Amino acid sequence: MPFLGQDWRSPGQNWVKTGDGWKRFLNEQSNFVSDINSYCNVDNKENLFNNLKCDIAAKKRKKDCLNNNTKTQNQHQEIWIYVHKGSTKERHGYCTLGEAFNRLDFSSAIMDSRRFNYIVRLLELIAKSQLTSLSGIAQKNYMNILEKVVQKVLNDQQNIRLIKELLQTLYMSLCTLVQCMGKSVLVGNINFWVHRMEKIVNWQQQLNNIQITRPPVKGTTLTDLPLSLQLNIMQRLADGRDIVCLGQVSSDLQVLSEDRLLWKRLCQYHFTERQIRKRAIVSDKGLLEWKKMYFKLVRCYPRREQYGDTLQLCRHCHILSWKDTKHPCTANNPESFQVSLSPQDFINMFRF
Repeated sequence: MPFLGQDWRSPGQNWVKTGDGWKRFLNEQSNFVSDINSYCNVDNKENLFNNLKCDIAAKKRKKDCLNNNTKTQNQHQEIWIYVHKGSTKERHGYCTLGEAFNRLDFSSAIMDSRRFNYIVRLLELIAKSQLTSLSGIAQKNYMNILEKVVQKVLNDQQNIRLIKELLQTLYMSLCTLVQCMGKSVLVGNINFWVHRMEKIVNWQQQLNNIQITRPPVKGTTLTDLPLSLQLNIMQRLADGRDIVCLGQVSSDLQVLSEDRLLWKRLCQYHFTERQIRKRAIVSDKGLLEWKKMYFKLVRCYPRREQYGDTLQLCRHCHILSWKDTKHPCTANNPESFQVSLSPQDFINMFRF
C-alpha cells in the first residue's frame, strides 16, 4: 500500500542518506555531493563552501555553453524543409507557417535578384492576413528580414515602389491589430509593437527621401537605340506603371508608351478574355481603350505573377526547397515530382 501521508523530510532542507538513515544538513544552500563526511564534519566547512562555489561556477559555465550552442543552432538556416500536416508513427505534430518561415533561408534569398520579388510578395501576403498565425520568434524573424529588404533597397535604389507598398500594407495591418490587443492577437507587449510601427514609419521616410543618383553615361543609352528596339524593351515590362514612368523620360518614349498594341498585349498577358470583355472600354471612334482598360482591370482582378525563381514542393518526399537546391529525395527522377509554388500557394499549404 503506498504511503499517502506527508513526507517527514520538510521541503527546502537538504538531507543525506547514511548507514543509520537520513540525516538533515543545516546549510540550505549546499547541494548533494558524493562524499558524506563533508556534510557531517564541521572542520571542513570552509572546504565545503569552496567546493560549492566551484560546483556553481561549473554549472554556470555548462549552462552558458549550452545557451551558446542553442543560439548557434538557431542561427543555422536550412535550404529545405519537410512539410508534414499530421502525426504518424514516425513523426508527431505538423509543420506550421512560422516554422517554415524560420527554417528556410529567406535572409540569403533576398540577396538573389531572381528571388527578391518572390520574397517581397510573400512578406506582403503574410502582412495582410497571416501575421497573427506566426509565433513570437517567427514575427521577430519577419521584422529582421523586412529590415534587410529595406536596407537592400536603400543601398541599391531599386524596387522602391514595391517596398513602399509592402510597408504601407504592413503598417495598415498593424494599426488594425494593435487596436485589437485586448483579444491577444499579437505576441508581445503592445508598446513593443508600437515601436515597430514607428520603425516602419522611419523606413517610409527614408524611402521617400531617396535621391536617385544618375550614373555617368558610358556607351549607348536607351534613347540612342532605334525606336523598334525601345518598343521591344517596353514590351518586356510587366507593370503598366513602369511603362508610364518610362514614357516621362523623353518625348519619343512618351509616344511609344501610348502604343495601343503595347497595352493590348499587356492586358492579354495579365487577364483572361472573359475579364477583358467584362471591363471593355470603347472610345468615341469605336476603338478599345487598352490603356484605360488595363488600369481598370488591375483594380478589379489580380495580375498574373511571374518570378525568376520560386519555391518547389516535391510530391514524392513532401520536401519544400528552392528550385536549384538539391534535397534528399529517394525518387529515381526527382525533377518530375517538382511543383512550383506561388507565394499564395506557399501560404495555403499551412492552412489547416
